Amino acid sequence: QVQLVESGGGLVQAGGSLRLSCAASGRTFNSYAMAWFRQTPGQERESVAAISRSGGSTYYADSVRGRFTISRDNAKNTVYLQMNSLKPEDTAVYSCATDRWNFNVPRVSAAAYDYWGQGTQVTVSS
Repeated sequence: QVQLVESGGGLVQAGGSLRLSCAASGRTFNSYAMAWFRQTPGQERESVAAISRSGGSTYYADSVRGRFTISRDNAKNTVYLQMNSLKPEDTAVYSCATDRWNFNVPRVSAAAYDYWGQGTQVTVSS
């Protein structure tokens, strides 16, 4: 059974930083692309960042490019999201997900991902 467990969320002031982690189990981690999504109440889930299974290719939403960095450690079965220069509009529940196919590309659509973590709350105060 595939499990994804996020950690690292919390409350931070605008301009601050947080590092999210997502520990994966139950699947050959380095065979699948991974992604981070976020969602606020009443809004659609938004793709934030994605990384290929090798880590060589990444994708960032325009709203976070230059501030967020996605990375992965295949030896630890963990994907990370380093978030710097946080803004109040970054406030959301952040979830990680694993691609349903073993393409070596970072895919954007939520439909490309079949297993999801429970999410971790990130709150940025102004």
